[in-house]
Amino acid sequence: MSKAIVFFADGFEECEGLLVVDLLRRAGVEVTTASINGSTKINSSHGITLFSDVTAEDADYEAADIVVLPGGLKGTENLAASSFVKRKCLEFADGKKVAAICAAPSILASVGLLEGKKATVHPKFEDRMPGAELTHAQVTVDGNITTGQALGAAIPFALELIRQLAGEDKVAKVRKGICC
Repeated sequence: MSKAIVFFADGFEECEGLLVVDLLRRAGVEVTTASINGSTKINSSHGITLFSDVTAEDADYEAADIVVLPGGLKGTENLAASSFVKRKCLEFADGKKVAAICAAPSILASVGLLEGKKATVHPKFEDRMPGAELTHAQVTVDGNITTGQALGAAIPFALELIRQLAGEDKVAKVRKGICC
């Protein structure tokens, strides 16, 4: 069974984080939500308080196949300020998978992971993507890095991650279950 770690920070966009978690779990991917706040309590971009499975420092990265960064303006700022998140993205890019949606691909660009790679990002963050070849697509995959454009791309983004982690049959099953 594939395993994913989804980072949560205060200000994360609910749909980009929770929808990805939900659909991956429907596909049988073991998902761990990991808060970078130092505690499991997180406040989303629209004032919803929730609790992650673990703190980021306590997640099992050895067993994981992918790290995922949801967007949201404040959430992206908080993830970008975390040297721990940046380090994990760099580590995972070296042989595992990394995914980011909305504003969060700008974090990948800031650490050089998108240099010479195709990527997409929320249009307001295109100027924060040095070295990336912007596709303006909902979802872009280049090697082991997957980027999603914005909240409207959350379902296609999650389905692409399911394809990579669990295969086409699981994508079809999840699509049927959500009438997509």
